Amino acid sequence: MRTDTPQTIYRKDYTPPGFLVETVELGFDLDPQRTIVASRLTMSRNPDSKVRAIELHGENIVLVALRMNGKTLSKRDYRLDDKMLVIPEAPDEVTLEIETLTAPAKNTTLNGLYVSNGNFFTQCEAEGFRNITYFPDRPDVMAKYTVMLRADKAAYPVLLSNGNLIEEGDLGDGRHYAKWEDPFKKPSYLFALVAARLVCQEETFKLADGRSALLQVWVEEGNLDKTDYAMQSLKNSIRWDEERFGLELDLDRFMIVAVGDFNMGAMENKGLNIFNTKFVLANPRVATDIDYAGIEAVVGHEYFHNWTGNRVTCRDWFQLSLKEGLTVFRDQEFSADMIGTDSGRAVTRIDQVRTLRQAQFPEDAGPMAHPVRPDSFVEINNFYTVTVYEKGAEVVRMYQTLLGRELFRKGMDLYFERHDGQAVTCDDFRAAMADASGRDLTQFERWYSQAGTPVVRAEGRYDADSLTYELTLTQRCPATPGQENKLPFHIPVAVGLLGADGSDLHLNVDGLDAVTAVLELTEATRTFRFSGVKEAPTPSILRDFSAPVVLEYDYTDTELLHLFSHDSDPVNRWEAGQRLAMARLLKLTAAVAKGDTLELDTTFIEALRKILADESLDAAFREQALLLPSESMIADQMDVVNPQAIHQARQFVRRTIGEALQVDLRAQYDANQTPGAYSPDALSAGRRGLKNLALAYLASTSSEEGIALAQAQFDSAGNMTDRVAALGALIHAGAASAQAALQAFYADFDNEALVIDKWFAMQASAPATGLAAVRALMRHAAFNIKNPNRARSLVFTFCVGNPSQFHAPDGSGYAFWAEQVIALDALNPQVASRLARSMDRWRRYAPALQAHMKKALQKVAGVKKLSNDVREVVSKSLAN
Repeated sequence: MRTDTPQTIYRKDYTPPGFLVETVELGFDLDPQRTIVASRLTMSRNPDSKVRAIELHGENIVLVALRMNGKTLSKRDYRLDDKMLVIPEAPDEVTLEIETLTAPAKNTTLNGLYVSNGNFFTQCEAEGFRNITYFPDRPDVMAKYTVMLRADKAAYPVLLSNGNLIEEGDLGDGRHYAKWEDPFKKPSYLFALVAARLVCQEETFKLADGRSALLQVWVEEGNLDKTDYAMQSLKNSIRWDEERFGLELDLDRFMIVAVGDFNMGAMENKGLNIFNTKFVLANPRVATDIDYAGIEAVVGHEYFHNWTGNRVTCRDWFQLSLKEGLTVFRDQEFSADMIGTDSGRAVTRIDQVRTLRQAQFPEDAGPMAHPVRPDSFVEINNFYTVTVYEKGAEVVRMYQTLLGRELFRKGMDLYFERHDGQAVTCDDFRAAMADASGRDLTQFERWYSQAGTPVVRAEGRYDADSLTYELTLTQRCPATPGQENKLPFHIPVAVGLLGADGSDLHLNVDGLDAVTAVLELTEATRTFRFSGVKEAPTPSILRDFSAPVVLEYDYTDTELLHLFSHDSDPVNRWEAGQRLAMARLLKLTAAVAKGDTLELDTTFIEALRKILADESLDAAFREQALLLPSESMIADQMDVVNPQAIHQARQFVRRTIGEALQVDLRAQYDANQTPGAYSPDALSAGRRGLKNLALAYLASTSSEEGIALAQAQFDSAGNMTDRVAALGALIHAGAASAQAALQAFYADFDNEALVIDKWFAMQASAPATGLAAVRALMRHAAFNIKNPNRARSLVFTFCVGNPSQFHAPDGSGYAFWAEQVIALDALNPQVASRLARSMDRWRRYAPALQAHMKKALQKVAGVKKLSNDVREVVSKSLAN
């Protein structure tokens, strides 16, 4: 743990490494308490660098021996502290031999080499390799690796590392070895090893070029029946990347390994992807539709990194979105293509928009706001954010929107042609897109360098005499920390116009003739003139969410109802419904605060009824259309947040919809049953989604029928999706039978860790679950705060997903938050800093709540031995 004064790192201060590494030979004698790591590095002076010394990073390890060009170095020959090993004088060509000691069993940070459930794993991104051995641990140092693993054969029968298996055998003393060679240069953050007692599902897969590759999914014994979907997702990913981008698997084998203790979703180590079990293990008994979709997306994401991140990597960590934003875009496109229908693509797009609004837009508006390509950081682990990932993906999507799919592919091809095997920057990617398309993308760079969510104000004017419609677009971007004034962005705004009958009007603007025009807003204000418009239209602006912006347009209820009923763009059709709902939720929240009577108009109810009953719409879209904005999204629309009033208003709307549409909801519940064997395909999942949303609305009324329906489904459910939905409906309705159902659920799945995570999370998010109940659950035998999944399921869910209870007026929720941040920081700073982020926008709340929040933040900030991860978050949160 770092206890020194945090140092801010700036992008402008980048300097090339003094020495490059050609080859790395690593030898591991693996022991949980005392692992010996031997390395041999062949290095040469970098002609592009002015740095003369050899600079090697190293933390939490013990230096045993150090030799340069065969000579043992004395302490006079180098400088060593708790972060760096520096050799001031060195020849231009160097062979370094280093021996270190580390204690993986004591590594609770899960960063570097660690032990989980008796097995060895690694996590080296971003800066974990320096916890294994001394090395220039930076992404622009790329080398070829050969790795020798030695371990007790009975305890660790499986020995894996990157690349291809070259040799394996017994050592004659109950130990064995395996030698691995990665034929491709890689940075140290992509190194991986696994030494474990595991079993695997494996298949030989024929690639497009005729070669065969061995695919393996490694899991702990007892989980082999949960690997089929991950394997199928891997095969689909390989085939999709071949067909969509012409990119092939470049190794003889590709391995996925699942581990229960992991700080994130998964890691794209070259050829040896290490996954959180959450994104590998699935069968109908234990996994929901959401779990299956997550596995497909994450398996795709990590595989796609093989090219966008591994073969071409980032020069420095400021360029993180170069690989992450691009790869998120690729996994989004993959998931949409796997559904294979326009409506299916639209539903995945709606999910993406919701994520941006619930997580990324608030980040842009808070003290931790940063550009897609940050200018500075204290702790790089704090910048694995929704801005870098999801907003970064939106930036890549805008390239495709502006250039079209064909030119975008041409730009991708040029990018790989220029930079295969290199560590490059976001500007290099932009240059490839510009050069391949012939477009000037200079202004587009501002999406990388300016933080904040742009606001686009739209105003329309129809002239019946000239049959023209003018749309004036004005952009602005709020100030963010360190960036007061923003220059205009290059914003693609996709627009359609609807006639009175709901059909799309043909558009003539800027030489375009289509039903959807992509207008390019590059100035602060610009007016676009549509000609030949024969009637006053209703504008459909920002179709398919063509840019990550906030759209301001003074829609009337009549216009929104028209779009909600007819818009051919499903995303904007959904958006119209969200705007109708949000206006009512905000009005009702204000009414709750004033103590006024609550009423919900029949116009809105009837609009929902019409959508619900429209069989021409996919079930998945109807589910999305009837989902209300979350409490956190409502809070983001308020100047002063009142969590209790928001909760009461939203609960009132849910209950009123359940009562008013009871007959319609029951009809859809019955019509969308999925009898027979479970399948996670999009059509079946969509039907279950609509059915279970109907069930949630019916149960929200606390009627005998709704509760009985939920109980019956819980008792008879043949898959985890339906069982979790029924249990959630009982819990959130406060049903008398909820506790018995929770006990039965736990008894059925007490040996399934991922299902018990769901059990904790459902209780932590329930409106009736107060702090005392959370503390009681923390004392449960199944709770272990050292496991990130378990901590997230209970502590994080309560602090982030149960706002009415967490924001208790007495401040007890905030005191609990501080207590848990401090406890987690002593174990795992990365996990602790994620929890710390949940309070970074404390100034938006009422003064009484602010006072309690500030006290909690100051308590954390006052801890002397605080990690840089957490200190950066709380210090920025407290700063003016």
